[in-house]
Amino acid sequence: MATFNQHLAARPSLFDGLNARFNALRSAVQHGLAQRAEANRVFAELAVMTDAELSDIGISRNSIRDIAREAGRMV
Repeated sequence: MATFNQHLAARPSLFDGLNARFNALRSAVQHGLAQRAEANRVFAELAVMTDAELSDIGISRNSIRDIAREAGRMV
């Protein structure tokens, strides 16, 4: 009887794979939200700067969106 119980315990549950997929999906969503938050933060920070301030750091106003998007990807 003990051998039978050990054999059943060793079998992976049907829900193990489902749980792993759910955890992977949740992790991917959290990562995407973190990327979006960082991109939004960088965009907001650069958008309030004057053209002179942007010029001082070598950024044109037209490239703010691209820079923010790239910052989000680096998270």
